[in-house]
Amino acid sequence: MSRARLRWNGTAASDAIREAAARGLLLGAEHVLAASRQRVPIAEGTLERSGATSVDEQQMTAAVSYDTPYARRVHEDMTARHAPGRSAKFLEGVLPETAGEVQALIAAQVRRALR
Repeated sequence: MSRARLRWNGTAASDAIREAAARGLLLGAEHVLAASRQRVPIAEGTLERSGATSVDEQQMTAAVSYDTPYARRVHEDMTARHAPGRSAKFLEGVLPETAGEVQALIAAQVRRALR
């Protein structure tokens, strides 16, 4: 009767999955940012250029933000008129539309880490 050996690298696997998920979160946030930039109202382009992404690897959360003093006002003002294809809620509006793609980006990174 032969004996088989099994080596369990659970901690290494968990660490690799967590790192991959964080990379996926960043890719997902960048995807949402790119989609929202297609809708952000443009006067001079300052608001569009102020878009940024960040990932908190401890909390496993990602954020997409626009950093101008007027970003919140422009995002929330549903009465303002904008050029065709541009609108208020330029960030909030793309979130449900890109959710599946963001999930796929995260999953792809995790799958890659498990190869």
